Amino acid sequence: MRVFLTGASGWIGSMIARDLLAAGHSVTGLTSKPGKAEALGAAGVTPLVGTLQDTHVLRRGAEDAEGIIHTAFGLDISRIADLAAEDAAAIETFGEVFAGSSRPIVVTSGFLNVTGGKTLEDERPEVLPDFPRASEQTAFALAGRGVHASVVRNPRSVHGQGEKHGFVPMLAAVARDKGVSAYIGEGQQMWPAVHRLDAARLYRLALERGARGEAYHAVAEEGVPFRDIADAIGRQLGLPAVSLTPEEAEAHFGPLAIWVANHGPASNAWTRETLGWHPEQPGIVEDVEQPGYLG
Repeated sequence: MRVFLTGASGWIGSMIARDLLAAGHSVTGLTSKPGKAEALGAAGVTPLVGTLQDTHVLRRGAEDAEGIIHTAFGLDISRIADLAAEDAAAIETFGEVFAGSSRPIVVTSGFLNVTGGKTLEDERPEVLPDFPRASEQTAFALAGRGVHASVVRNPRSVHGQGEKHGFVPMLAAVARDKGVSAYIGEGQQMWPAVHRLDAARLYRLALERGARGEAYHAVAEEGVPFRDIADAIGRQLGLPAVSLTPEEAEAHFGPLAIWVANHGPASNAWTRETLGWHPEQPGIVEDVEQPGYLG
């Protein structure tokens, strides 16, 4: 299959590209960084330089493709409303190009559990005012119009050697700054997690086997107690792990506090059964404890 992959030089996208190529697909990869184009080419990916604002570039990539995997999203959270709008517009562009065909589109989403229960694949959450990304809602709307669109929901921790910008490095930075690796209360807030190599394989399976209008969970571990993660970070950094009250956590973690406090387990049973996905990589605690993980 000829696949157009956005975010091809990113943390997850680069692994998706590698997995697709190994499975015999050809890949055109969108990157917003001209300096990454040469590396993509060396890896066997046809580079296409542009951003989600470049509609003509997105359309060109889509028109030449037999399938699309969309992972690109900006990192400047201060522009979250603008980023969400750009993301939705890009997905709409892909839908326009693929309308009237059976060509698959796989769109990226995530979790912020507000119910306290385990998120299931058939749930259809509303867009949250504080985080207005509407990627999956846009994809499901396309599916309702007959486009073969599906969604991969990534957990808050997509880990692996070389991780620099995810939650674990951010938590480690806080621990270094404060001199302790902290958790809230008893630390039983459950965090879903996946290794990026396992996530990459799920994207490919969703592209090859996924059904229109479905959501798949890239969740290898349905819920890891946050204390276990804090303990692992503490051991790696040689710092004590300590319990904080919710009030203390606000000051300690800053903007990360909402995530540390969130109890967000997520199911993977239906995804595993439907797509034949079997995660094989180390879990988050084992990964964090590997030498050099935190730099």
